[in-house]
Amino acid sequence: MASIAFSLNGKPVRVEAEPDAPLLWVVREHLKLTGTKFGCGIAQCGACTVHIEGNPTRSCVTPVSSVAGKKVTTIEGLSPDSSHALQKAWIAEQVPQCGYCQSGQIMQAAALLAKNPKPTRDEIVAHMNGNICRCGTYARIVRAIQRASREA
Repeated sequence: MASIAFSLNGKPVRVEAEPDAPLLWVVREHLKLTGTKFGCGIAQCGACTVHIEGNPTRSCVTPVSSVAGKKVTTIEGLSPDSSHALQKAWIAEQVPQCGYCQSGQIMQAAALLAKNPKPTRDEIVAHMNGNICRCGTYARIVRAIQRASREA
């Protein structure tokens, strides 16, 4: 076990965990933030996407020791009151069906809009490639990102 300190959603945290424990499980089990989901466990689906230093990262394969001293943001930290433009657009465009992948999708999209506030449709599709939605709401996801880029 090791004591690992980092910033989570703008607040300093310290956890006692195995250095190679996946960040996903530390966030969910130790810190009790369950918005980040387990999907595949091999960094292929994107359900576990969080931001590390502003970059979208698959937390299921990220050792917690690698975030020591860094800024980590989960879906809970994107906007505590769900007022982020993407969260509003997700509702307006009726994106979720089962909803399981949505926090990862939103976190991936938020990273795009932070770096490119007015992406083209092709840029959106390229950036979101690799975040899987089993319900197939890809067209709605693209529309929601486009809406958020217009309304942000």
